[in-house]
Amino acid sequence: MIDPKLLLHYNGFIKEFDKNETLISQGDEPRYYYQIISGKVKMNNYNEDGKEFIQGLFGEGESFGEPPLFCEVNYPANALTLAPSRIILIPKSDFFTLLENEKKSCFKLLKALSTRLYYKSIMAPDISSNDSEKRILTLLNYLKAQQNKSQKEFQIDLTRQQIADMTGLRVETVIRTIKEIEAKQQIRIEKGKLFI
Repeated sequence: MIDPKLLLHYNGFIKEFDKNETLISQGDEPRYYYQIISGKVKMNNYNEDGKEFIQGLFGEGESFGEPPLFCEVNYPANALTLAPSRIILIPKSDFFTLLENEKKSCFKLLKALSTRLYYKSIMAPDISSNDSEKRILTLLNYLKAQQNKSQKEFQIDLTRQQIADMTGLRVETVIRTIKEIEAKQQIRIEKGKLFI
């Protein structure tokens, strides 16, 4: 998203994290902007019953956890690594200086945040729906639109559990519904992998 050299120029630094390492805990005060060089990060929180809800999955070149930086509120979710990861951290004040001085980077960040807000907007009505097929297809089509502009078919790199945690469904419901969607030829399954 933002050129890593630019982040390093504004006092950013690279830190390496192991798999399953917590980067942010719900309630933490935001102190850094985070951008992934390599690896994968999950942002999540839990409801009163202890069920996990995945707020987002982020990979190479993506940033995460920005809204609390701007809102001056504590993090409403956790962030943890799903794989060994190298991440650039830049202190909040230095990040704001970068945005003031580098308009192109500021617009790239606005575009990324707007895309995430759009996703939340299209998912919100479906999350409240009882139609599991609609929830899952909305998520899968959104992921395809974000990652794959030119190819006809896109491989979904999520486990059934992650799909459940992103749609508010039980994993058993996701498995059953995916089979139903496949029977309607709206997705293809090959060796356990989903293609849309």
